[in-house]
Amino acid sequence: MGETATSEGLDWATARGMGALAQKMGIEFIEFSLERCVATMPVEGNTQPVGLMHGGAYVVLGESLGSMAANLHAGHGRLAVGVDINATHTRSATSGVVTGVCTPIHLGRSVTVHEIVVSDDQGRRCSTIRITNMIKDVPAAD
Repeated sequence: MGETATSEGLDWATARGMGALAQKMGIEFIEFSLERCVATMPVEGNTQPVGLMHGGAYVVLGESLGSMAANLHAGHGRLAVGVDINATHTRSATSGVVTGVCTPIHLGRSVTVHEIVVSDDQGRRCSTIRITNMIKDVPAAD
């Protein structure tokens, strides 16, 4: 199983990297452990033409958190990949940053499920995301 301490988890996430899309969207990990992962994302640059936070941006934040959390749980020599994601948007941020808080619902040997709650600067829930990841062994390199 992966690291449980936030600083060790944050070190792991930083070393692994978020991927190009998360970097382009300005996602920054704040806290990272098996029990809770937190990241922020600016609203600016991630909006629809009318100035509201794009629903897909919420989902990118949620998938970035949930997939990375599942991979931390999977541990060395294993890989978690998303197989299902859904989101319910209940508010639209228009400025500042949004914060995603990811918590596990189920941490199994082959499947994980995480819930990510995305809130605006005032702490109001904007989106609730649920992601399911499948864990598999990574074949050893020859």
